[in-house]
Amino acid sequence: MDKRVFEGLLYDFYGELLTKKQKEIFEGHYMEDLSFQELAGIYSISKQAVSDMLKRSLKQLERYEEKLGLVKRFAAEREALENAIRLTDEGKKEEVKEILSRLLD
Repeated sequence: MDKRVFEGLLYDFYGELLTKKQKEIFEGHYMEDLSFQELAGIYSISKQAVSDMLKRSLKQLERYEEKLGLVKRFAAEREALENAIRLTDEGKKEEVKEILSRLLD
């Protein structure tokens, strides 16, 4: 999985656990594509402070993922569903039923 996509998924799953300022800076950089300089100006902090906050925020999101594994589970379920779609196209009904049954467990 692409690093940027993974970081976005981390934020989607765990972003609400960040502080308000962490969320604002994370969203500003990753979603609004603002530079460290622009964010530093908006929040009256240094570029280094922006960089440090983003690093700490990502580390925190990664720790949540290590403990909860929601992104990993999401990716595995998505892969299983994509496989089920492929098998459906191939007419392999029993294999699709097996995949869907596993997803329901």
